[in-house]
Amino acid sequence: MNKQLHTDYTVSEEIGRGRFGVVFRCHSAVTGECFALKSIDKRLIQHDADDGHCLRNEAKLLRLVSDHPNVIRVFDVYEDDDCVYIVLEYCGSSDLYQRITARSPFPEKEAHRVMVPLMDAIAHCHRRGVSHRDIKPDNILFNNLNHLKLADFGSAEYFHGGVPLSGVVGTPYYVAPEVVAGRDYNEKVDVWSAGVILYIMLAGAPPFYGDSAKDIFEAVLRANLRFPKSIFGLVSPEAKDLLRKMLCKDVHRRFSAEQVLSE
Repeated sequence: MNKQLHTDYTVSEEIGRGRFGVVFRCHSAVTGECFALKSIDKRLIQHDADDGHCLRNEAKLLRLVSDHPNVIRVFDVYEDDDCVYIVLEYCGSSDLYQRITARSPFPEKEAHRVMVPLMDAIAHCHRRGVSHRDIKPDNILFNNLNHLKLADFGSAEYFHGGVPLSGVVGTPYYVAPEVVAGRDYNEKVDVWSAGVILYIMLAGAPPFYGDSAKDIFEAVLRANLRFPKSIFGLVSPEAKDLLRKMLCKDVHRRFSAEQVLSE
């Protein structure tokens, strides 16, 4: 592990694991303050050009957007021959996936309390020209003060000048139909993913589902949005209307993050 990193921080136990690396708890050698250390193994992505590009971009894009109170903060970045190490704000509470698993569906007011800071964070990223591209409950963290933090920019990409994004990234339940179809797309894929999260919070189940990734992708492509009365009977017409605008297959008609915030 990087020598300067070990001078600056004391690295302790593993607290998470992903496709390309491990997250550890660490503490500042000067102040003792607790941080999260994301270690990304270069060897695991060296044969994939898209993943390698995302690896090179992650720390840079995080620095561009992490001045927002609902985006995870980045403090230091280190690198050696084997890994990139990103020192991040530590969030000691549960993530949204754990909260949904524990007690969904959410009351509409509680879902609203999650969506406002989430969409504020997404809109901020879009204003800075960054699309997250993997919005899902696992990547929405809460700190010890219960403040929402959008995390894991490993699939994020910079967009500018109307140049479309490309590449199949994301997670089956949450990925937008234009991504599944293999078409070029724009930052509104993040709005679609957030719409799926809102639906799951209100319904306790995803809007598009199947027994396999293939079945899920086919359901996403059909984008047949339904509101069963047995589940949505107590959900307001306004919330259902917002879901229609976020989960709109026609990208031109789909709301932007700013439009969602203005509803």
